[in-house]
Amino acid sequence: MALPLSRLPFELLRELRHYRWAAVGLFALVSFAVLAVGFIYPYQYRSEVVIFVDDSNIIRPLMEGSAEMTGISDQTSSARELLYSRRVLERLLESERIFNENISQMSTERLEGLYSRLRSNISVSAQGESYFTIRYQDTDPRQVYLIAQRLGQLFLAETNRRKREESRSAYEFIDKQVKSYEQQIRNTEQKLKEFLSRNVEGTEQEANSRMARIRSDIDAAELELEEVQAQKRSLEEQLEQVSSGEGVSSSSNAAAGPLAERISRMEERLDELRLRYEDSYPDVASLERQIRELKERQSSGQPAGPENDSSNLMFNPFYQELKTELSRVTAREESLRTRISALQRRLAEQKNRMETIQENKAERSELTRDLEVNREIFNDLLKRRERARVSMHLDVEGQGMSFQVHEQARYPLNPSGLQFETFASVGWLLGLMAPFGLLVGILQIDPRVRTTEQMRDALDIPLLGSIPRVRTPYERRREKRGYVLMVVCVAAVGGAYGAVVFLRMTGVLG
Repeated sequence: MALPLSRLPFELLRELRHYRWAAVGLFALVSFAVLAVGFIYPYQYRSEVVIFVDDSNIIRPLMEGSAEMTGISDQTSSARELLYSRRVLERLLESERIFNENISQMSTERLEGLYSRLRSNISVSAQGESYFTIRYQDTDPRQVYLIAQRLGQLFLAETNRRKREESRSAYEFIDKQVKSYEQQIRNTEQKLKEFLSRNVEGTEQEANSRMARIRSDIDAAELELEEVQAQKRSLEEQLEQVSSGEGVSSSSNAAAGPLAERISRMEERLDELRLRYEDSYPDVASLERQIRELKERQSSGQPAGPENDSSNLMFNPFYQELKTELSRVTAREESLRTRISALQRRLAEQKNRMETIQENKAERSELTRDLEVNREIFNDLLKRRERARVSMHLDVEGQGMSFQVHEQARYPLNPSGLQFETFASVGWLLGLMAPFGLLVGILQIDPRVRTTEQMRDALDIPLLGSIPRVRTPYERRREKRGYVLMVVCVAAVGGAYGAVVFLRMTGVLG
């Protein structure tokens, strides 16, 4: 049955009077127990090294774009991982000034225990944007100081070593890639050279240009052939007219008709040629010469030859000239036909060559593309290798981002965290609070009825009254003597507590 809060102080005092000796014992027990914990509590000593991250070196803006500065994006986490590494911890354990044991003779369990204890006691925390602290804490102040000092030294040495190794590894890797791509470029160039030596057809553009020239030559030859054929037909018609006409008779009037007709046809042919060619064209000059000769014969009125037609034709100079011109035109026609056939064969060969070029185009494009891509990557790697070389020299000479010890480790004179004074201050308070706290808990869980309010709430019936406790004069005197004795005991416990604290603070009690 829950006790009302309004009655809790009164019931607490009544229970305290009833259990006063138990409360005094609990007060003494708790106070001295806390004080004993203060005696045996392992006090922690702390020493720390403050590291300054120097990333504003004057070399940085000067080498911007020419070299990559080796840096650490998160100095705190990187420093923690570095100090937790087995390499650093092994070098720390090898220090004879700090540890007297030889790690080579330690068991695996002992060595792993030391590693675990060192890692648990090492802490790294950031201080602003350019500082972070390496802290070590343990129970031995001398060892704490030496370990913190050694951790700062190992951090700087290991950081510089890692930066140099990182720069050198980057340079060696890029240099290896440069040599690899250089060899690939040589191989691709050799393949392309062998391909071009095997395939001498040329490029697609060259083949198209040759085919265009051949087609142009064929068109010109065919046009000239048509002209020669037209000239040949004209000569054949003139020969037929001369051989069948009256030009072979002895009458000059009869011979004048065919001459005039021939001159007229040749002039028409001359006009046609002049529309397409200049006066220096051979056919134009030949027709002009023939027309002049015919006009001279026509104007001179030369008589015909012998009466026999065949004899007249044989000895007719005009007939002989026509036969000669016809033979020349026929030869020219055959020459043009031969030329056109040759040009058509060359065009067919060029088409076959174009097909071969198209078949080789894919392989050549692939070789050319590989060569261009490899050269582009090779040129980029050359620039990167030079930047890596400069970065490597910067790290070797200690330029770029660097770490400096801003504040050295100090010997811890006083322990950090909880100290004996803290236990002495809270021990008597906890001793006083212990009886009250215990009684309050008992009152809250005790099912007995202690007040009239509890009975009214539980039974919901009218309560006529209550009988108070009556104590005799003897009981009052005995209770008074008990209170005096309790005060004396409490004072004795407090005096003993203060004496122990005084002796511990003065160094009498270790």
